[in-house]
Amino acid sequence: MRIAILTFDGFNELDSFIAMGLLNRLKAEGWKAEITSPGARVTSMNGLVVEAQQPLEFANKADAVIFGSGFYTRAIAENSALLDRLQLDPLRQLIAAQCSGTLLLARLGLLADNPACTDLTTKPWLVEAGVRVVDAPFHARGPIATAGGCLASQYLAAWMMASRAGIDATTQALLYAAPVGEKEEYVARLLKVVKPFLVHS
Repeated sequence: MRIAILTFDGFNELDSFIAMGLLNRLKAEGWKAEITSPGARVTSMNGLVVEAQQPLEFANKADAVIFGSGFYTRAIAENSALLDRLQLDPLRQLIAAQCSGTLLLARLGLLADNPACTDLTTKPWLVEAGVRVVDAPFHARGPIATAGGCLASQYLAAWMMASRAGIDATTQALLYAAPVGEKEEYVARLLKVVKPFLVHS
């Protein structure tokens, strides 16, 4: 299972790194989530410079794709030359977006009439684009998922893992990362949110 975590300049570290860290807990099962960017390096909203592990086009052949959010997402949504490099296929891929990344899903026509989650800053932009925004941390329909709020990246990762690796493997991966003293409660709460939306291959 290869996963492209789309990461653009101005990216939110919590979106990209939490999802990447959780998804790679399934490395033993052949999972590999990688930072995927338009250029060789990308700079976060807090000035952290990261080397891309994969070029943007990797997303086209990946098994799953996550659009992270960031300061410049609205400008990226208007950059046709950049977005034209993406040819995603919801019939084959799981596709998810975090906060302002949801705007890119809308721009690419991947949301269709799906309701979507996002952050408070992005909400008016999505409403303007004709998207129905729901007041929830996570929502999915079929292979398309969205999450709102930086820490909601855990829901995107849990949904992808449970959809493709099953509940048992996902539970073990999440237990490893969950806070000590709260592990079972934490994982149960996470899975309660994503279970109604699971997509099984």
